Amino acid sequence: MDLAVALTRTALNAGSLVAPGLAGRASFFLFCNPLQRSRVREVERDVHRKAVVEELTVAGKKVVTYRWGDGRRPVLMLHGWQSRASRYAAFVPRLEALGLSPVSFDAPGHGDSGGKATTILEYREIIGLLQERYGAFHSVIAHSFGVACAFLALRGGVKAERLVAVSGVSDFQFLLDAFCEQLNLNGRLRADLKRRIEQQLFPSTPDLWELFDAKVHTEQITLPILLIHDEDDPTVGIDEAYQLRDAYPGQAQLLVTQRLGHRKILGENAVLDNALGFLAPADGVPGEPAGEVSSPA
Repeated sequence: MDLAVALTRTALNAGSLVAPGLAGRASFFLFCNPLQRSRVREVERDVHRKAVVEELTVAGKKVVTYRWGDGRRPVLMLHGWQSRASRYAAFVPRLEALGLSPVSFDAPGHGDSGGKATTILEYREIIGLLQERYGAFHSVIAHSFGVACAFLALRGGVKAERLVAVSGVSDFQFLLDAFCEQLNLNGRLRADLKRRIEQQLFPSTPDLWELFDAKVHTEQITLPILLIHDEDDPTVGIDEAYQLRDAYPGQAQLLVTQRLGHRKILGENAVLDNALGFLAPADGVPGEPAGEVSSPA
């Protein structure tokens, strides 16, 4: 276990006994804030530099957006928590070669955007603004937390023809449970954190746990879906993918990978082959993905 995580776990649980208010505020702060910004990796730099960079403003925060291509047939790419748009660098040239225009952004608190943190509702607003700018999306590619944001946006009027969901979170409850499990928060802190999420993070969002659950009101999403998930993902367990597949029978296909983890999966050639083949098949009909994809030994 990471030493910082172990120390935080001990401090929060002990603090809940002697200073519950302080421990509760600390837990809430850690849940809401990414704490560190991902940098553009060297392997991503050339693609990143070629983007047309623009800005939006959401909740008073500067949002940096990126576009490759001429803007026609836009493909929206959504990054996850503590990530950034440049993580899709491997996708960009291949999407452009298909005549598609990759479009993405750094969420608030991430990458080059302003602010210290973001929410699933801010993602939805940014996605809506990008649709106003570029029109309906040809397709959406999302990773991790971005998957939950994609489902919410698609249920809220955002238009796309296909969705590729990689290492996806199926609902907001998972984020709460995973955070509490990582820090082994006691029952008092868990209950306090849930209350703070409801009353402070989303005070005007009734039924938020249902609203942010991609497995609810599935009839509102009719596009074909390709789920890609590693069987040993240590961050988002593969059960999340099985739940999404079962929630969209006959509509969602699942590609299970091996030894790619949670982040490496975005750059794996076989994963890109399957994703691009699904988004722009030669015959116009989404095909079946490969049964499994493994990382080279």
